[in-house]
Amino acid sequence: MEAPVLDPAPHADGISPWSAVWGQHEAVRALQSAASDPASMTHAWLITGPPGSGRSTLAMAFAAALIAEPGDERAMAQVLAGTHPDLSALRTEGVIISIKDARALVERSYFSPSLGRYRVIVMEDADRMTERTSNVLLKALEEPPERTVWVLCAPSDADLLPTIRSRVRTLRLREPEVDDVARLIVERTGADPVIAEQSARHAQRHIGMAQRLATDAGARARRDETLRGVLRVRGVGDVVEVAGQVVKAATEDAKALGAERDEVERASLLRTVGVAPGASVPPAVRSQLNALEDDQKRRATRSLRDGIDRVLTDLQAMYRDVVVLQFGRGDDLINRELEADLRAVATAWTPQRTLTVLDQIALTRRNLEQNVAPTLALESLLVTIASGRTP
Repeated sequence: MEAPVLDPAPHADGISPWSAVWGQHEAVRALQSAASDPASMTHAWLITGPPGSGRSTLAMAFAAALIAEPGDERAMAQVLAGTHPDLSALRTEGVIISIKDARALVERSYFSPSLGRYRVIVMEDADRMTERTSNVLLKALEEPPERTVWVLCAPSDADLLPTIRSRVRTLRLREPEVDDVARLIVERTGADPVIAEQSARHAQRHIGMAQRLATDAGARARRDETLRGVLRVRGVGDVVEVAGQVVKAATEDAKALGAERDEVERASLLRTVGVAPGASVPPAVRSQLNALEDDQKRRATRSLRDGIDRVLTDLQAMYRDVVVLQFGRGDDLINRELEADLRAVATAWTPQRTLTVLDQIALTRRNLEQNVAPTLALESLLVTIASGRTP
């Protein structure tokens, strides 16, 4: 297989907005062509692909190519940094995208570009819109101003309402191969190639998660402990204990991801308002600090749910391995390190029981999207794993 192209078409003038896009050569060509030909430009796009495929990176590169004149490195750098006045980008820190945020984007979409060629509205996590929020976007997507371009990002076009899908041009990204992701991780981080390959496999080719696993021994240990804990479930008596362990591991993972960012944001706010490190916070600043802490708490809630969803994704991969073994295949396991335990499960269970568990994992992921309590959802899932029957 041909190695993915890291920078398929650098500008002659130096900087390329596409240099951070990895392994999506065909998608880059399509967007380069659109950005360079105003006559055939589509004003509403949907970029789809699995988590870690680079949807957001590609969307920002496209925005830079649309806003900046060719060779204008300063403008390109501003767009890629998210600071250009003609770029509006939304990535929700909550569980869903609020109607308020969607309306704010729609309002900005009707402003003419102030400096660049286009005004670009990038909405990451577009799959997190409710139906009411989606309806806020419909007219803006159907009749955008001549020099406004919408770019939505989601795992699949099926995650959006048909009325949204009918108003956008969809661009589907390819999934990289495990070996390609491992090679990229080694190049980026200098990680041991064996650990990089294992991490790419365990992350199911999600580049960001693979990089984290390759560079964080604690994250690798928590993943391994969680999967082995679920494999030890033998009866309903184990369910409460293991569910608690899973939630605890996901909570620790979320805290590890968020703690450093929270502290940086707090320090930045205090520095901006002139509070010296270690000094007491004046009453006039406390409301701003409280608002920041509220935002961080909402982000932590989403981070925990995302962490539990990653656990469920890992469980899907593990029981997918069991099905593969039950049908006589063992050369393509995601969790090779657990092969002996997985073979024991494959022998003890019928394929139908394994498929029942996989269906229940998928249902649990959907339930979590509807704000079901994570511990209760996991306990229900583990009852199915222990008994082979749905609760």
